[in-house]
Amino acid sequence: MGNQEFQPKLSPICVGLLAHVDAGKTTLSEGLLFQSGQLRKLGRVDHQNTFLDTDGQERARGITIFSKQATLPLPNKQVTLLDTPGHIDFSSEMERTLQVLDYAILILSGTDGIQGHTATLWSLLERYQIPTILFFNKMDLAGADRTKLMDEVRRRFHNNCVDFGPQQDLAVWAEELAMCSEEALEEYMSQGALSEGWIASLIGQRLAFPCIFGSALKLEGVDTLLSVLDHFTQAPAYPSTFGARVYKISRDTQGNRLTHLKLTGGTLNVKDTIRYPNNTQEKVNQIRLYSGTQFQLADTISPGTVCVVTGLTQTYPGQGLGGEADAPLPNLEPILTYQVIPEDGSSLHTLLGQLNQLAEEDPLLRVVWKESIREIHVQLMGPIQQEVLQECMLQRFGTSISFGPGAIVYKETIEAPVIGLGHFEPLRHYAEVHLLLEPAPRGSGLSFHTRCSEDVLDRNWQRLILSHLAERTHLGVLTGSPITDLSITLLTGRAHPKHTEGGDFRQATYRAVHHGLMCAQSVLLEPWYQIRLELPQEQVGRAMADIQRMGGTLELTETLETGFALLQGYGPVAQLQDYALEVTSYTKGQGRFSCTLDGYRPCADPAPILTAMEYDPERDTEYPADSVFCDHGAGFVVKWQDVAQYVHLDSGISLAPKTEAPQAATPCAPRPSLASDEELQAIFERTYGPIRRRGFDPQGKPRPRPTLPDSQEIAPPETLGPEYLLVDGYNIIFAWEDLKALAQDNLDAARQQLIEQLKNYQGFRGCQVIVVFDAYRVSRGKGEVVHDGNLHVVYTKEAETADTYIEKATYELSKQSHRVRVATSDYTEQLIILGHGALRVSASALRAELDHATGEIHSILRQQNRESRSRPLEAALEKAKNKK
Repeated sequence: MGNQEFQPKLSPICVGLLAHVDAGKTTLSEGLLFQSGQLRKLGRVDHQNTFLDTDGQERARGITIFSKQATLPLPNKQVTLLDTPGHIDFSSEMERTLQVLDYAILILSGTDGIQGHTATLWSLLERYQIPTILFFNKMDLAGADRTKLMDEVRRRFHNNCVDFGPQQDLAVWAEELAMCSEEALEEYMSQGALSEGWIASLIGQRLAFPCIFGSALKLEGVDTLLSVLDHFTQAPAYPSTFGARVYKISRDTQGNRLTHLKLTGGTLNVKDTIRYPNNTQEKVNQIRLYSGTQFQLADTISPGTVCVVTGLTQTYPGQGLGGEADAPLPNLEPILTYQVIPEDGSSLHTLLGQLNQLAEEDPLLRVVWKESIREIHVQLMGPIQQEVLQECMLQRFGTSISFGPGAIVYKETIEAPVIGLGHFEPLRHYAEVHLLLEPAPRGSGLSFHTRCSEDVLDRNWQRLILSHLAERTHLGVLTGSPITDLSITLLTGRAHPKHTEGGDFRQATYRAVHHGLMCAQSVLLEPWYQIRLELPQEQVGRAMADIQRMGGTLELTETLETGFALLQGYGPVAQLQDYALEVTSYTKGQGRFSCTLDGYRPCADPAPILTAMEYDPERDTEYPADSVFCDHGAGFVVKWQDVAQYVHLDSGISLAPKTEAPQAATPCAPRPSLASDEELQAIFERTYGPIRRRGFDPQGKPRPRPTLPDSQEIAPPETLGPEYLLVDGYNIIFAWEDLKALAQDNLDAARQQLIEQLKNYQGFRGCQVIVVFDAYRVSRGKGEVVHDGNLHVVYTKEAETADTYIEKATYELSKQSHRVRVATSDYTEQLIILGHGALRVSASALRAELDHATGEIHSILRQQNRESRSRPLEAALEKAKNKK
């Protein structure tokens, strides 16, 4: 494998085509290939003769199912075009392709605008930080409004979406592009223009998003798109050392296993050796450069090239080779599981092998063999993928299958850290493993670490343990569902100098994981959707009541000029599966309901699910939590409850709970005081000295109150005013689970929601609220105070944190004899503001206060509504009385 630099004649870039189904993605790919000279004749989806949709099922259904590769030569670039599936059922195939893209073309239908899956694609492109060009297709059809489309993408995607329409010229583009960054504006002001390099840099950094309008079927806008790709894209810089990223596994018509990869460094030659982390190695037999179904053989390839390699059997999608790290966990995953039933008498063993071969090509297929009930289950995205899998099994293996009823895919995690112990010691075998299992943030998946000293356990054994942790799907103990959102750390372990084999640590590691899960307090997680609903305004109440009944949340976010309302929120998948049909029914076809997977959350009512699934972890022999020890030359099994009494090592840490003083019950409307902060006050005074409170001498005795000239005494604390409440904004957002979850998707929305809640609270309490947000990382930030109603919203200046601002404000307000309270969950900040004589309010206490205020406000409004409804009735009765 060479390490020398290799410069191709043309800069290679990899460009992906992405779209919601039926937006015209395949038609656009035909137009690009035709206009670039790669095709002599245009194919059409409805004629079933397109260049890239070569599979029989793709042509019959008119959709892309498998990602395809084509070569797109341009005057200044060598483009590899990757066409991806648009249907949501095949989104896992699409997401794997994102790992190797340099640029993406996101196609939108000019008549439909941003559809549900389009928004998901934009989020994924943002997650993978892929520079994006937007192509608005079908602009020749009635209802396609260029101005409205630009307004929509600027509002929902990014304000720096720039119209690159055919009537615009470079000077107009440059003027709009100059507004995308301060540096570009300075360049434009000094030079009067922006060079191609500047424009390419803005696009490459995702600071600008070109928008092109046209009709792929009529080849309108296609030349503009080709020109943007040729002039305003830049090939990445690659290192000289070998690296590659695998994004797909497939098989050709002869059954050869194909590894689809992009070279991310160095060069790759035929017969080069690929080394894997487990110290095994394989040789590259062929390097194929595909365009459609045709390919050319290459002896060597340079960085940036996308190719297919034969001869590798241990590769998998998302794998990094050489100096490349593995890809992050996919964001999209199946949420439905089905039993697979052989229809032609095939044995379950044969069927399992065939499905596992397909799962190798699509890891999210996730084939599960349930030994206890002798059933095969697969996880799928939806009904179209079901049909495609049936057809694929018939074509590839001649096996006919059907499916049982679908069920939700649940997951499990744990609430608190726990230590898992695994020991495997039958005769002439030995391994012991101690693991720390800790809850991780929602959506983070599984991560594996070690804090074991190499003096205790050799590095090779530690690597083996970590590979065993990652090589299988570990199941939870509530329902036998996969575990997630866990950090698993190797604490210690032991091997025998003579009797330990690699398989011994596999057994000990598996047992340690499941021993920890049996000892932990597990949590059942269910999938949730993010909801977007557009419907007539008179149907808003019905929709909000429906989602609330299903256990979700829905908020009115916008009232549209057309008499429609836009609502957004979240809800559990189990309740929302058929709601799209219900929306169509009660809105008489006018409503538009779309949802995207938002991740997993704790199940609100797990009891019925646990009862229905009837999973007994102690009877699951594939996932044992017990350990095997040796006594007098014979092995014996120790039940998981007693393993801690038999293990040979000490874990080195203790998770025993600390004793805490009992806390008083929270009243309906909490009002923290200095008296309730005695423990915190004592800590502060031991560290920083006694608190100097107004009206007290250094010994803490009350000073005599001075008399003012007009004989009025200083007002006691109870009558001081007004009261100020300072809120550490981001601290509170990330302390409240609902705002924290919202912030992960949209920090601005979480911030605005907190502000709205505080405005209602301020109006109810009559206090002055100041909410402070960190902006200290904003370059050249001068700080800003925004008056939102009567609420003061402070954005700190550069190099000033919210803590610093609040400390200064607390000190100044306290000097002016104001009552000051500070809401934060930051312990250090609580100590400091206590030293200034202010009262602290914890994040949970503030939530309780706001909830109480909200309840009181709703009560007042209900009373007013009742009174307003009763007034006309009283007037009518009085009028009738007068007539008599």
